[in-house]
Amino acid sequence: MYIKDLKFSLWADFIERDYLDNEFKDLINSGVINGATSNPAIFKNAILNSNAYKEQLSSLESLTPKQKYEAVAIYDIKKAADILKPLYDAKDDGYVSIEVDPCLCDDADATIAEGKRLFAEIDRKNVMIKVPATTAGYKAMQELTSCGIPVNATLIFKKEQAVACAKAFDAGVKKHGSNVDTVISVFVSRVDRALDAELAKNGVDVALSGIYNSADIYAEVEKMKVSGCRTLFASTGVKDDSLAAHYYIEKLLAYNSVNTAPIETIKAFHEHGVKDSALPVSDKIIQEHFAKIESLGIDFNSVLDKQIADGLEAFKEAFRDILEAL
Repeated sequence: MYIKDLKFSLWADFIERDYLDNEFKDLINSGVINGATSNPAIFKNAILNSNAYKEQLSSLESLTPKQKYEAVAIYDIKKAADILKPLYDAKDDGYVSIEVDPCLCDDADATIAEGKRLFAEIDRKNVMIKVPATTAGYKAMQELTSCGIPVNATLIFKKEQAVACAKAFDAGVKKHGSNVDTVISVFVSRVDRALDAELAKNGVDVALSGIYNSADIYAEVEKMKVSGCRTLFASTGVKDDSLAAHYYIEKLLAYNSVNTAPIETIKAFHEHGVKDSALPVSDKIIQEHFAKIESLGIDFNSVLDKQIADGLEAFKEAFRDILEAL
């Protein structure tokens, strides 16, 4: 744990082969991180922009683009999992996540089949299969956890999504008969980026909507007490220079939670962040903030729906870009 008393973990939201061989190990050995996450956009940037992949890709010419992608991604995930294994063995997380093909997000059976296949091919217990929080995704989450496969539910913006994920995990764990670790990944900063310009024009405090929405979801997940399930705060990098680089880690520091963030954000928090719990936030404060948003004629629910749709499309586009380039 990054902060043992809070059972708070800090994971790196980054995968790249040279990094895994160097800085990744340093961050683990110095106790700064105890896990890692990936997504199609991260792999797109790594595979298409790093020379570290050229040699392996040159040996994969006979494969389809998706087979090439999976060969490269699985290699990196295995490497990360092996580096993290001592933490996993010490029951200090040590997980790394890999996402199923996001283009399967509305096909439960295909998502289940791919999740099981990836987990088997990687063959590491400390791997989480990442599944988007869609109607089909909830079915896949339940089935995967019922098989003892750890799952990272991703692209959560709404409380209803988080509750559906938690229910799926609860049913899956009970069917499995023993604990399965899971996380519910709540996206934060994208909400503020969607709203803050309009809020600032109308005198409403900015850089809080994502925090309060996430705090509300966190409280609900904690209330459900699903075995092995934690809230993970994602999309916690800062795009606004007026905010401290570690803003979204510090403001969402909470008991029994995880924050996954870019490397520079993690370093900023490690060096300068306040390490005290920031959650829970009172219902009154949360409700007052969203009442102000509603008074401006903004439909916050529609804003969140758009973020879900845009997030899914961004992951699909990144995945398609990888395949096209390969």
